[in-house]
Amino acid sequence: MSIQQDPPRTWLTSLQDTIVKALEGVDGTPFCSDAWTRSEGGGGLSRYLEGGPVLERAAVLFSHVQGSQLPPSASARRPHLAGRPWQAMGVSLVIHPRNPFVPTVHMNVRCFVAKGSTATEPDVFWFGGGVDLTPYYPFEDDVRHFHRVCHDALQPFGADKYPAWKQACDEYFYLKHRGETRGVGGLFFDDLNEGGFDASFALTRAVGECFLPAYLPILERRKDTPYTEAHREFQAYRRGRYVEFNLVHDRGTLFGLQSGGRTESILLSMPPTASWKYNWQPEPGSQEATLYEYLQPREWV
Repeated sequence: MSIQQDPPRTWLTSLQDTIVKALEGVDGTPFCSDAWTRSEGGGGLSRYLEGGPVLERAAVLFSHVQGSQLPPSASARRPHLAGRPWQAMGVSLVIHPRNPFVPTVHMNVRCFVAKGSTATEPDVFWFGGGVDLTPYYPFEDDVRHFHRVCHDALQPFGADKYPAWKQACDEYFYLKHRGETRGVGGLFFDDLNEGGFDASFALTRAVGECFLPAYLPILERRKDTPYTEAHREFQAYRRGRYVEFNLVHDRGTLFGLQSGGRTESILLSMPPTASWKYNWQPEPGSQEATLYEYLQPREWV
């Protein structure tokens, strides 16, 4: 394909390595590595940790795959690209900490390229991704810190970027069947190609590189907070919402499964334990009830 793939691939593999090393430093446990290939083309490297003292499950995944026809989840909003050869590469991560006072976090940065329909038509590209925080027992200073880092990362690209991508995150990570957001938001963007390849790539790098400064201070600050089995039970209950979103609404999960991606890697985003309770409601005034005050769009910066 005519669009150069080397710069994004080099950056993505470096980003994966940087994040894994930082998380290993916090947990004290080395990540496992699992390289995989795909029959239609491409593959990836899954880096993961399970059962750590700090990180109950953490997955930092790189993939670079290609195919002969864009899957429905990628072409539904781009019907003119249906049937074209494509490539996709990205890093996706999910961290499910053991301590219920530490939020779950998700980050994804990706690049798609669809082949031009004729020898003279240029390839079509777009970037996408984002970063979002899902606390169980929220602390306002943590949430404000997370959003401040996201805001500052995008500020060099224009004052309009953070408000627009923050709103897109609130709207995307929303469980319609529950009437609540999945967490406290962050950034979300898709179909990014404005200003050309280099400008879009620079914006995507800003999102990926803001992850560690946005999340690591929260993880360090809360990982040793004392908790009870009741706190863990509420964490498992709220993790059920995470499962619901990923299986019902998430386009990335759908694309991975439709495109023949590696199922084990795709489903590493799920929490290691989750629970559901029929028609459960938190006790008014409890710590658990506080979370529901956060599950709606708010201005944090």
